[in-house]
Amino acid sequence: MIDKKKLGAIIKQHRKEKNLRQIELSTKTNLSRNYISDIENGRYAPSVDALVKLAVCVDLDLNSLKMTEIQGVDNVV
Repeated sequence: MIDKKKLGAIIKQHRKEKNLRQIELSTKTNLSRNYISDIENGRYAPSVDALVKLAVCVDLDLNSLKMTEIQGVDNVV
């Protein structure tokens, strides 16, 4: 299961690095600002479609995400 808080924090960090406000990201992705806020604050896990839209806009390489980091797994054998 995806750790929504960690994923939201990663998205928020990348958005801020791009100097985008939530409303600007909302316009670019056609997702509501409230939905983006909920994702960033760990209240919702984005759908795959929403995650791809967000990743493209904030230059987040989804291949670079460590699934163990997102899932909150500390030690993987």
